Amino acid sequence: MKSLETKLKGVLLIVPDVFGDNRGFFLESYSRKKYQEIGIECEFVQDNHSASTKGTLRGMHWQINPGQAKLVRTTSGEVFDVVVDIRKNSPTFGQWEGFYLSAENKKQLFVPFGFAHSFCVLSDIAEFQYKCSTYYSKNDERGFIWNDPTINIQWPIESPILSQRDMKQPFFKDLNTKDLF
Repeated sequence: MKSLETKLKGVLLIVPDVFGDNRGFFLESYSRKKYQEIGIECEFVQDNHSASTKGTLRGMHWQINPGQAKLVRTTSGEVFDVVVDIRKNSPTFGQWEGFYLSAENKKQLFVPFGFAHSFCVLSDIAEFQYKCSTYYSKNDERGFIWNDPTINIQWPIESPILSQRDMKQPFFKDLNTKDLF
């Protein structure tokens, strides 16, 4: 397994060791010991799995009190996955980085506390799985609009399919600072 640092401190792109032959492939999708060796100390308490059609965009989301780290991967199809630094005292506050995650490349992304997270589906359908360090809490979920002009994410789609919640998210500049890290 390789762990690659990104421009956003704490966010890691993980390339697993894949063992393939004429039968298919095998990989360890998670080994607590190996992830601790690369600095991921979270205890994951909840696994989530979503399926979405092409053009779907989910996010920008995060949780507060205390926050939620995620280890994400795509097991079917392809997504463009985005993280935004929402740590007020970070030198990269308000900056974003995007990653192509697919069933083919088998890459994972570790998203620590202090980052908003989103993805859009590029294939006909994508199945997205993620481990979470805290349980989902509706009262602690936060977000901002996917196409915020201040953040200026360069999405590979123009007119995404959004949930009602994601259509009504506030602009980044209008967020309450107590909802940031």
